[in-house]
Amino acid sequence: MRIVLAEDHFLLRDGLIRLLQAYGHEVVAAVDNGSDLLAALTAERPDVAIVDVRLPPNFTDEGLRAVLSARRTMPDLPVLLLSQYVEPLYARELLASGGRGVGYMLKDRVTNGSQFLDSIRRVAEGGTAMDPEVISQLLVRKERDESVGSLSAREREVLEWVAQGRSNAGIAQGLFITEKAVAKHISSIFTKLGLLPADADNRRVLAVLAYLDQ
Repeated sequence: MRIVLAEDHFLLRDGLIRLLQAYGHEVVAAVDNGSDLLAALTAERPDVAIVDVRLPPNFTDEGLRAVLSARRTMPDLPVLLLSQYVEPLYARELLASGGRGVGYMLKDRVTNGSQFLDSIRRVAEGGTAMDPEVISQLLVRKERDESVGSLSAREREVLEWVAQGRSNAGIAQGLFITEKAVAKHISSIFTKLGLLPADADNRRVLAVLAYLDQ
């Protein structure tokens, strides 16, 4: 697939380029700042963008801002954000921008090549790939909310897998339970959170994450 990469650290950027190329992907642009990122996204219209949230010149949220600007004309541009820390505001802003194909990963997960490449694939296909640590911290931050606190330990576990973009079959396999049990847990989760279940897995993930980071 055709990829635009935005990362200001040379060694990490070079390493990512080599990894992606080794698996047959084409890095059509590799930039290190927000303005060049926006120009590359507009010109190349890639299959997926892999973007560091904080880019020069200010190292605040230039990467995210460039992505949000690009999505105004390319609403379905798949984007995988990379960040050093869990920053729920950035995850919420990307999710709120609409469109399909969103991901948020911590940079230390990039060392797990198979997990990283799988996340890129899911996002490029229009799915969701949220870092488990991001989901876990969002849950903790909402723990005082009565509805979230009412979730059982198993329901919280299932919710984290749902938020990663996993299908019912994938969750069942990962947790060693039946698909019927997964469906029952998900139904209970939506009921307790006051959310209507959606047919599309991506839509239900976006709804859950939007709720958790209100």
